[in-house]
Amino acid sequence: MSRLSVQEAAALLAGRDNLLILTHRRPDGDTMGCAAGLCAALRQLGKRAFVLRNPEASELNAVYAAPYWAPEDFSPDFVVSVDIAARSLFYPAAEAYFDRIGLAVDHHPSFEGFGEASCVDASRAACGEIVYEICRELGPVTPEIALPLYAAVATDTGCFVYANTTAATHRTAAALLETGIDYFSVNKRHFRTKSPRRIALEAALYQTLEYFHEGRGVFLTVPLSLMEELGAAESDAEDLSALAGIIEGVDCGVLLRELPGGQWKVSLRTGANGRVNATEACRLLGGGGHAMAAGATVSGSLAQVKERVLGAVDAVKRRDP
Repeated sequence: MSRLSVQEAAALLAGRDNLLILTHRRPDGDTMGCAAGLCAALRQLGKRAFVLRNPEASELNAVYAAPYWAPEDFSPDFVVSVDIAARSLFYPAAEAYFDRIGLAVDHHPSFEGFGEASCVDASRAACGEIVYEICRELGPVTPEIALPLYAAVATDTGCFVYANTTAATHRTAAALLETGIDYFSVNKRHFRTKSPRRIALEAALYQTLEYFHEGRGVFLTVPLSLMEELGAAESDAEDLSALAGIIEGVDCGVLLRELPGGQWKVSLRTGANGRVNATEACRLLGGGGHAMAAGATVSGSLAQVKERVLGAVDAVKRRDP
């Protein structure tokens, strides 16, 4: 596998046609926004490009990629993955293309190194920053390209409040805003609007907080029964893991969300003090991500999963100052 610069990645894409772009399991705004923005940039060059339909996409994020869904009979000549760090993050339809990935674009320190070529920069807050630079090399960044990329960058930084946000992140956002996009609507949809079901879901979570590490850590649990009871959809559960970060004194928040088949999605969010490295903890659980935001999927009962997660956190935590 060869590691490419942004310029080299753009040149590789410019020389290809009939492209298919892959997103990850339980897609967030970053992967969907990257796929949509890159697809728009490739079509602007006259390329035939599509995004592989992701059945796990919530209505909140699917809106960006929906105009670019690939027809069922589309046979690609070149495959690109965006914001996917590990093979375990490929949903079944995407998994079928794993051995055909020509270019992987990612920003996770835990990137597993797949694909014939990759363009990876773990210093970037969002994969959208990298894709923006690739699109800029491919040609003018139009509002059609810029809007989903803004969504990608904004959602992966919590609207620019997470500690991963850098000066480069703001420069990217500024360049995207200068294209004239309706960024207010994106921010309103993702950060300033909650459904009644989401309000009820948050209220239920706060009633069942379980602290550990003398109040510095907290478990938030979302069983399937709660989602069913509230009639909550996938979009209602977006970024619930961020709730732990607003609790005073907490620097290690664990969201456990039950999935069908006896599995639990683990979302770990940790503080900028570095007491717990989220990537290292989740790697012990078979997952990965960033130093302050990572995830994994763990099988077992709720009690067993909590024990495993706490064991992983304890194994990597730094000695308290």
